[in-house]
Amino acid sequence: MRTWQVERRKRTRHLIELGGLVVKAGIVELTADDRTTIYGALLGIAVKLKSHECEQARDLWAAKGKQAFDAERHEDQKSQRT
Repeated sequence: MRTWQVERRKRTRHLIELGGLVVKAGIVELTADDRTTIYGALLGIAVKLKSHECEQARDLWAAKGKQAFDAERHEDQKSQRT
């Protein structure tokens, strides 16, 4: 396989994973799949990350994300035992 094909597949997988996070967070459902709203919200996040509050926001979001992933993992393990 050519290098550009490998890179294209990596990029495609990355984009799919990012889209999966948007779905997993419930954003698609909460916005009725309104892409202008979703894009606007993401732009709001970008503004926050460019501000002087960047580090605090990133730490808060990372903690919430870790907590959600851990809770999901715990639920998966719990459902596999039953």
